[in-house]
Amino acid sequence: MEVTVKKAPAPNNLTIHTEFIKLEAAMKLSGIMESGGQAKEVIQEGKVKVNGEVCTMRGKKLCPGDTFAFQGHRFLIAAHAAE
Repeated sequence: MEVTVKKAPAPNNLTIHTEFIKLEAAMKLSGIMESGGQAKEVIQEGKVKVNGEVCTMRGKKLCPGDTFAFQGHRFLIAAHAAE
């Protein structure tokens, strides 16, 4: 019997122009949440993962290289390229 391993899809890049972005702001910026209030709820309910681990801190600072995931959506925080 052959076993097929599915690879997780690559995360979407979320480019920021600052040193960091707070988790709830990142969720809103990504478009998966309509408001900071919605993001706050799902974060506090333990439904969001940061770098593969459940995170309940809505003010968690995400820096370039960090990832967050919610309901199958994955995002990679990317730094804005200097011009």
